[in-house]
Amino acid sequence: MQPRDQLTAKEIQVATLVWQGLTNREIAKIVGTTEQVVKNYLRSTFDKIGVWSRLELALNSCTQRFPPCAATWSGWCSVARRRTRCGCVRGASCRS
Repeated sequence: MQPRDQLTAKEIQVATLVWQGLTNREIAKIVGTTEQVVKNYLRSTFDKIGVWSRLELALNSCTQRFPPCAATWSGWCSVARRRTRCGCVRGASCRS
């Protein structure tokens, strides 16, 4: 079982919003909860996936295909803050 298979729907939603570059406050408004609850989702997600930061979570989200790498249509990576060849944070090493 992949670590991402252990995530709840809310944790995947929050991870996707982190990948899109939103702050905890912005995520809380979208999800309809408080910043503290978003922090709790993030901590739980960090533990399940084995990452330590939002950047690692965002990179892991792309490599694990939630959201799909194709979602970065323009080739601009909001995580790496640069253009990549295939449009995802993994650049040329990605097979998407």
